[in-house]
Amino acid sequence: MSFTIVDKRGNDKGQQTGNKKKFLKRVEGQIKKAIPNIVGNTSIKDITSGKGSIKVPIKSIEEPSFTYDPATGKKKIVHSGNDEYIPGDRIIKDGGYGRGRGRQGSNDPEIGQDEFVISISREEFLDYFFKDLELPDLVRKHLQAIVDYKRRKAGYIQFGVPSKLNIVKSYQNSLGRRIGLQAYYKKLIKDLEEKHEDDKKWCSTDAELELLIAVFNEQLEELKKKLACIPPFEEIDLRYNNTEKYPVPTTCAVMFCIMDISGSMGEDEKDISKRFFMLLYIFLTKQYDHIDIVFIQHHTEAKEVSEEEFFNSDENGGTIVAPSLIMMRDIIKERYSSKWNIYCCQASDGDTWSNQDANECQTILANEILPIIQYMFYIEVMRDGSGALWDNYMQLTGSFENMAMSQIHEVNEIWTVFRSFFEKKTPK
Repeated sequence: MSFTIVDKRGNDKGQQTGNKKKFLKRVEGQIKKAIPNIVGNTSIKDITSGKGSIKVPIKSIEEPSFTYDPATGKKKIVHSGNDEYIPGDRIIKDGGYGRGRGRQGSNDPEIGQDEFVISISREEFLDYFFKDLELPDLVRKHLQAIVDYKRRKAGYIQFGVPSKLNIVKSYQNSLGRRIGLQAYYKKLIKDLEEKHEDDKKWCSTDAELELLIAVFNEQLEELKKKLACIPPFEEIDLRYNNTEKYPVPTTCAVMFCIMDISGSMGEDEKDISKRFFMLLYIFLTKQYDHIDIVFIQHHTEAKEVSEEEFFNSDENGGTIVAPSLIMMRDIIKERYSSKWNIYCCQASDGDTWSNQDANECQTILANEILPIIQYMFYIEVMRDGSGALWDNYMQLTGSFENMAMSQIHEVNEIWTVFRSFFEKKTPK
């Protein structure tokens, strides 16, 4: 007797069906090309809200194929992307049955291709968003108080909850038990039959033979019932997936986010800065399990703020940058030892109260911050040319390899700059 077990349980959370994976693989390039426009035209909060899906326009989902004409081998067929016809043209059929004249064709391969819009989950979109990105020069350092554990498979156990039942292993145990019991009872039946034939030789009377046959039939019937009643599953067959905790090396990092909110930062400048920092925040919290994020705002004074205040406050005032760097330096001394990977990202329009402020920022970075941190990123938003802060920072890039700078003039440039900062570096 054979058994067929059909596993109708749904996919595990976060897993996709095979067909969907293949489809997303085919359109992966078009999804990546659409990312800059989505960043520029969609609210980052909408992207990361966790509700609904992201709509991505793609040109086509067709695959190239050969077309055969078994009759003549000569048949005119209009394919998408041809350089002679466009949708709506009237063409003459083979054999001269139709009369018409097509309009002027186009040599643009994009014309004639249908455009589709696909919907993917926000989790899938963020996977494409941050693929091949990482914090530069991240080094594993010891943690004094935090021990991280993960779970891994550790064979099977005989008892557990139904959700961890391993159907395949349980069926294998059941099959082995039934094969073993069937072989055991068949051997008993065979031995009984052989013994019965031998015993019949010693029967001297018909009464003894009848009694012997009656006992034999009773014993044989009992063995056949046991053979036919072997249960398909017993509790001893069941096996459950087992896991065990194991310690893993922990990487600890902190990112300082410093944003200028002074009067010189207009609505457009603040919008670009907040979009960049929101992108950075999502990247850090999605990609890394243990990371601290410190938010600092400044105008004439600097203050540490909460995440909500950092992305929603709108203040004005003069511009003095040095206090924000001094606050970062003091926080590092108080909270973060040399066992931490320290990063900083600063956004500003580049205006300063005076050249003295820009010079002080350069001195603080060169003497107290850059020597002890892993990397610093500086973005200057919507500025034509360069200001005192940019010029002073540029002098540091020649002496420190752990500093990167870039300018953003419009929203669509955010993704390009972000990717240039965090793209994985190929090992030398």
